[in-house]
Amino acid sequence: MVSCAAGPCSNDKKIMSTTEVDLSDIPPVSLRRVWQLTLKAWPFMRPLVKHLLILGGFILFMTLVLAGVALVGTDLFNNKILVGDKLQPLQAVVLFVDDSYVGSDIEDNVNLKDTLTAEQRGVVRDRFMIWIVMLCLLFIPMGAALIYYNIWIWQMINQNLRVAMMTKAEHLSLNFHAQSRVGDAIFRIYKDSSTITSLVQEAIIGPVTGIYFILVGLAFVAFFDPRVAVAVIFIFIPMIFLTAWLTPLIRYRALENRVANSDLTSRLQETMKALRVVKANQGERRILDRFHADSQRALDAALFLRLMIVVLNVVVATSAAVLLLVTEYLVVGWVLEERETFMGAAVVTIIGYAIWNMGAFQDFRGRLTSSTYTAGSLITRWALLQDLFIGLERAFYLLDLKADIVDPEYPLGFPTPIKSVEWRDAYYAYQQEQPVLAGVNLRAEVGSITAIIGSSGAGKSTLMSLLLRLYDPDDGQISINNTDLRDLRIEDIRSNTAIALQKNVLFAGTVADNIGYATKNASRKEIEEAARIACADQFIAELESGYDTELGERGGKLSTGQRQRVSLARAIVRNTPILILDEPTASLDAETELAVMRNLGEWGTDKIVFLITHRLPTIRNADQIVFLEHGKVIEAGSHENLVENDGRYSKFLAASQVSALSLVSHDYE
Repeated sequence: MVSCAAGPCSNDKKIMSTTEVDLSDIPPVSLRRVWQLTLKAWPFMRPLVKHLLILGGFILFMTLVLAGVALVGTDLFNNKILVGDKLQPLQAVVLFVDDSYVGSDIEDNVNLKDTLTAEQRGVVRDRFMIWIVMLCLLFIPMGAALIYYNIWIWQMINQNLRVAMMTKAEHLSLNFHAQSRVGDAIFRIYKDSSTITSLVQEAIIGPVTGIYFILVGLAFVAFFDPRVAVAVIFIFIPMIFLTAWLTPLIRYRALENRVANSDLTSRLQETMKALRVVKANQGERRILDRFHADSQRALDAALFLRLMIVVLNVVVATSAAVLLLVTEYLVVGWVLEERETFMGAAVVTIIGYAIWNMGAFQDFRGRLTSSTYTAGSLITRWALLQDLFIGLERAFYLLDLKADIVDPEYPLGFPTPIKSVEWRDAYYAYQQEQPVLAGVNLRAEVGSITAIIGSSGAGKSTLMSLLLRLYDPDDGQISINNTDLRDLRIEDIRSNTAIALQKNVLFAGTVADNIGYATKNASRKEIEEAARIACADQFIAELESGYDTELGERGGKLSTGQRQRVSLARAIVRNTPILILDEPTASLDAETELAVMRNLGEWGTDKIVFLITHRLPTIRNADQIVFLEHGKVIEAGSHENLVENDGRYSKFLAASQVSALSLVSHDYE
């Protein structure tokens, strides 16, 4: 059964990332579903509708012109150049010849006494070839331009869909991303989205055009001899039944193929991300074995899908070949007999032949071959459509997901000036049976620094994530100035909250560019002031070009402590009323750490600062210390008050001091 691990899905939406596929989970292809998917694709096509109309107009024009050219050209070549029949009046005009080339009676196709002379046939042939060359010079560049124009239009539509999918992925909650594989989202956005480029052409225009040409071809065949047309129809019936019988299996293989490739993408992404850990633990062999297994599964799925399509194509092609051989055998006999076509001279203006001759045989065979080939290509197209629609279903699945974190219908303005941030009985669980936060009550006032401490898994990061509305509490409330976060615009919350993470991510560019990265139009003065508060100004001044020094890839020219201070300055320069710092001084020496905390205290008199930290000097200098354990606030207060209480904080402090002394002793040894 297909898993819905990547989010909620209904019975017709289980197009998820797993190698276990159930036929009951695969939505069927029907005219109604094609229409529904086309409607879903319309918003991405609408910006390019003008180009689609222009393209359609040019294609229609070229189709009509080429159809007329083919009709006239076929008759000219088969009847006039090869057989020597005299021209029709229109043909004489097109070839710029006089009336001596024109036949006087439509019965020319029966009574061949009035024919072109050898010299006239040479003139017709030469001028026919001149027209062919001219048409090639005209239509080949035009056709190439239309092909490029068509590709450009559909790639732009694909671009619109990819951007929309990425936007939706960004707005889905972290809860969704925590339960889904990154590679699956990558595969959907990059690969599944590309199927939209074939939607209209393969699912609508192609089948309609194909059916049209089949009907036209059968009509011409019927004018030659209706019995052959009836035989063709009877041959098509088992082809259709075979296609209907194999369709569910082809769809199963198509879904299996995309799921397997999605899993392979996930495995690749996870492997490349964890290469350092893999190498450190000598896990290359195990990782390679897993990757090889996923790659083989993806290869097998792709081969099985193509095998099913090949089997269908071979059966269809064999049936068509048998039909063509039998009919050609019959028609050759009619040519030798010079037998009259079905309606003879009555339809000579339509098919150009009153009797079966070499020209009639060539034209009939071309019409019949075209009809059967088009029917075969339609069946192949149908098989490929199964994969196309599976891809579209997977792409639109992501778009159809409802974001958990959304703006209120009537958002309130962000409270200013900020006075307090408060958690009231806040509960949150990633999995319902394992709550991460279990009734947190916490209040932080403006001008204060609150240090949040606790063991790993206590809920420290989740507490801050709720403040950023990366998640919403399952129960309880988080408020700013007594205004519930859910009543505020998400953008307002995050634009008024700065965060510096323990993992210092810097970019190739100057020091100033990295500090001002998240702030629009930050002045040099503001950047330098932020660097001063983060105690980064001194080492920056010592760099060869100061703030204009290029840091290289990932800030490789700086030490870990220097990178941490640049990251801290990046958060400070935003000058937001709320600042969240995750282990902001973990890589700093004691003297620099104290200086940073002192600067933050002076700078943040009109702000609320939260620190997630285990560093004792940082904790001691905080205005409020919050001890989290099992998702609850066990203790909260100043360092002095908590020491006097001799509770969990005192034990944590004692354990940390013993650990620090042990490290010092070890260093001296």
